[in-house]
Amino acid sequence: MRILVTNDDGINSPALVPLARWAKKFGDVTVVAPKIEQSGKSHGIDIINPFEVKKIKLAEDIEAYSVDSTPADCVRFAVLGLKEEYDFVISGINRGYNIGRDIIYSGTVGAIFEAQNYGINAMAISTDYTSFDSAIANLDLVGDYIKENELFKYNSLYNVNIPLEIKGIRITRQGGAYYSDEFIPMENGIWRQVGVFVYKYDGNPELDTDSIMDGYISITPLTLERTNIEVYEKLRQK
Repeated sequence: MRILVTNDDGINSPALVPLARWAKKFGDVTVVAPKIEQSGKSHGIDIINPFEVKKIKLAEDIEAYSVDSTPADCVRFAVLGLKEEYDFVISGINRGYNIGRDIIYSGTVGAIFEAQNYGINAMAISTDYTSFDSAIANLDLVGDYIKENELFKYNSLYNVNIPLEIKGIRITRQGGAYYSDEFIPMENGIWRQVGVFVYKYDGNPELDTDSIMDGYISITPLTLERTNIEVYEKLRQK
């Protein structure tokens, strides 16, 4: 199996090498990650400006490239630039949960959506912003669950979030708003966005947001399809 590993925290993220080495249990691994942090870049790509790509020495046993662009562009470069074929893409481990509606902004999740553009199975992995330790320690737990339940038999994309203290694993759906922002005026027409926690706990075990707060690893099946199929079917019958 050929595995591509990327992230949106950048090539120097302390979680990147442990994730890549874990992935090596399952096949040959190539790392293609952003030169600098690209959080909040969603599925953005740069089709206007040329950008730098460098092969770097990330670790002795890992082939790695630094790309001065977004996570989605990292996947695009790996597939279209290196002209390699991959069986699986892993994006992460992200510093901070990607749950609820926040996933629409996530560069971590954007990378797996780009993988799906090429028909590649993929998963995003995120954890609490304070520590990577729990996520790294429980990668085998996640991997075993996915394998035992044959998750990729049913869907191509999964969003995985790992809390600091773990009670178990739940299959979940996307919850509501988790963070928002306030715009703070500075000087000379400059504004700064400051994150505001807006999440409200509902005690619903179906939701990724509530499951994380309850101490469960959340695994959410995602889809690249944006069509509202239910409405489409109703309207086409008119």
